[in-house]
Amino acid sequence: MNQEELKQSAGILALARVRNQSIDGLPDGYRPADVAEAYQVQEQLHELLDEAGYGKRVGYKIGCTTEVMQQFLGIDTPCAGAIYNTAINYIAVSAQFDNFAHPGVECEIAAFIGSDLVPATDGSPFTRESVAPAVQALFGAIEIVDDRWTDYKSVDTPTLIADDFFASGIVLSQPKPGVEAPDLAAARGHMIINGKQVGEGTTGDILGHPYTALAWLANSLADRGKHLRSGEIVMLGSVVETQWVVRGDEVAIDIEGVGGALVKFV
Repeated sequence: MNQEELKQSAGILALARVRNQSIDGLPDGYRPADVAEAYQVQEQLHELLDEAGYGKRVGYKIGCTTEVMQQFLGIDTPCAGAIYNTAINYIAVSAQFDNFAHPGVECEIAAFIGSDLVPATDGSPFTRESVAPAVQALFGAIEIVDDRWTDYKSVDTPTLIADDFFASGIVLSQPKPGVEAPDLAAARGHMIINGKQVGEGTTGDILGHPYTALAWLANSLADRGKHLRSGEIVMLGSVVETQWVVRGDEVAIDIEGVGGALVKFV
């Protein structure tokens, strides 16, 4: 797509987002051909949503970083979307069910970036070890995802990425200093809906270690001429399969040694 077509593609997604409408997908001629083009559309989408008052991008979410989510979506590689300043909540929150097309919830660990992660001048990639010092704090987190498609299973991966890969909102626990983190290769995560446990996993399910996912994002951004900045929040992936919710559902998660969060859909 040329620049104008990229903007028009993003415009279709932005309009559906602000109107809270589900769509079949993107029409021929406006569908990203590959992942690289998908992120170009996504960048245009962020600008349009900012202009529309939807919110400013203040971080990223990474999807499909665990086997359970890769199997659930049939996608075998991580995919990134945006976190918006208007969609960040803390500890416990009520969420208006009607503000979503088809909401779901995920149990995650999130990182607060305390220093810029600028690519090395020699081009060497980021690693789990090299990104760790930039993590100022960690959170147990709920990601509220939104299925904005009439049938997401029929939508190609680049189009899902262009629309922020289901991103909608987050609920963060109290922060845990990064230097006080438990063993992130083994910390257990649990999700409870209406008092019943519906899923569990470990943070080590996230590419072997959550910071490996963070390094993936840092490298992905570097490939696009960008970098993670101090003050940004990164959701590192879900340790349980997405759970779709209905009005009245109360969802709690806990990442052992990090923290917990709660959301009720009203």
